[in-house]
Amino acid sequence: MKLVQFYVRQDPDRKPRVGAVNGESEIVALKTEGTMRDVIEAGGASDLGKGDSHRLEDVKLLSPLTNPDKIICIGLNYHDHVIESNMQVPKVPVLFPKYNNCLLGHDDEVTIPAEVEQCDYEVELAVVIGKTAKRVPLESAMDYVFGYTILNDVSARDIQLNEPQWTRGKAIDGFAPTGPWIVTADELADPGNLGISLTLNGETMQNSNTKELIFNIPYLISFLSNTMTLQPGDIISTGTPPGVGMGRKPQVWLKPGDVVEATVEGIGTLRNAFAAERI
Repeated sequence: MKLVQFYVRQDPDRKPRVGAVNGESEIVALKTEGTMRDVIEAGGASDLGKGDSHRLEDVKLLSPLTNPDKIICIGLNYHDHVIESNMQVPKVPVLFPKYNNCLLGHDDEVTIPAEVEQCDYEVELAVVIGKTAKRVPLESAMDYVFGYTILNDVSARDIQLNEPQWTRGKAIDGFAPTGPWIVTADELADPGNLGISLTLNGETMQNSNTKELIFNIPYLISFLSNTMTLQPGDIISTGTPPGVGMGRKPQVWLKPGDVVEATVEGIGTLRNAFAAERI
C-alpha cells in the first residue's frame, strides 16, 4: 500500500488528510481525522474505511510525515561516498538530526538561504518506524518497520564542513524533502537490494543500490534502539550513495531553477525545484 498526506487543491481550508494511492492516478481518502503519525501509532491503515477519491492532479501531496518525533540521518553509509568525501570508513554509524522544519513534500520548492553557496543533494532510502522500539535484537529489527519513503538530504556544505558538527548545515528549513508517499513494508520484499538514483535537470548524478550500505537497516534499528526509544512515525534516513555535488570534479552546487528527482526502486520518484531566498 502507498500512503500519502495530501490536501485537495479546491478545498478552501486545504485541510491535510491521509489517503491511499489507487493505481497510477487516484488518491482515496482514508476515514481518519488524524495525521499519518496517528495512523501509524494506531496500527496502520488496513482497518480504516475509505472515503472520497480524487485525481492525483487535483491534490497537493505533502510530506508523508509532517510531525515525526525524530528524524535520524546516517552519514557516510556507502563505501564509495566515504571515498569521495575524503573520509575514513566509520566503525559505527555517523548520526545527525534533522527536524520537522526541514520537511517538504513532493513538488515543493526548496529555498536556498542567501548565505549558502554550496547547496548539495543526497538521495536516501528512509525507513519509517511502525511501533515503539527499545533494545531491539538484530534478528527481529525488521518487525519494527512500518514502511519506506525517499528523503533528499539537502546539505549546505559550506556550513556543514566549516563548523565542529553538522547540524546547522543539515537542518535548514526545507532541507529534507520527503515522499512522494510511504510504501508499506509488505510491498518491498528486500529493501536491502533496491536501485537508488538521482538526476539533476535530467542528468544522472547518483546511481547505486542499497545493497552497498555499510550499516544495513536491521543494524541501524538495533543500534539506535539500544540508547534511544524509537517511536511510531520516526524516520531513519539511511545515507546517500556516491555522486553528490561535493564529490564531483568540478564540484556541482544546486542553484535557483534546478530540478532534482530522487528515485528509489519500488517506491517512486521525489521531485523538487530549488529557488533563491527572497529577503
